[in-house]
Amino acid sequence: MPISAHQEHAPPRARPGALVPLLGAPALLFALITWQVVADGPLLRLDERLSRVLAGPDRFSELLSDLGNVGVAVPVLAVAAGYAAVRAHRDGTGRRWLPVVAAALLMALVPALVVPLKELTDRPGPPLVPPGTGYYPSGHTATAAVAYGGATLLLLPGLRTAPARRALVAVCAVLVLGVSYGLVRRGYHWPLDVVASWCLSAVLLTSLWLFLTRTPRPGGTGRP
Repeated sequence: MPISAHQEHAPPRARPGALVPLLGAPALLFALITWQVVADGPLLRLDERLSRVLAGPDRFSELLSDLGNVGVAVPVLAVAAGYAAVRAHRDGTGRRWLPVVAAALLMALVPALVVPLKELTDRPGPPLVPPGTGYYPSGHTATAAVAYGGATLLLLPGLRTAPARRALVAVCAVLVLGVSYGLVRRGYHWPLDVVASWCLSAVLLTSLWLFLTRTPRPGGTGRP
């Protein structure tokens, strides 16, 4: 049976058995870290010692942390969403607006989740930032992960070769890790603030991936 180009390069469908580690593991780790932050648990002592080792502000770490700014990361997602919408319109994809809207809603969900968590945990910042609270979890890390990760998920179906797809995923990972390193190195966040945002973003991006793998493809029967 012939396979169309879009069917051949569509994102792989998630297997039910993969949902537990993809969603459950980061959610449980996030809950554990949050509990330690709220309860001022022993994990925070290790976090503070690690921060003292890693922190060392410099211009490079400042630039890396800036990649997590809303004004930098969100426009990248907007460009990817625009490209995905144009490509879907050109190819005649049914319900072509769904992936773009889903990615935009996911991005809007980040502050809706992060801001209340900051108020709930009320964690003070590292010594290198002005006195204050509300540093957990890291909003810059979550913004970078969801914006760059969402852009990657929108662009992957349009890439025809495995090396190109791997390269795109690698660029996304480097950007997110760069922001994370910059935030800790510059002293803007404790390491656990960043790790917690990784966990939260993993749950959000996995949910987006599951949705996208079930979005109808052109010439299909409503199945991915």
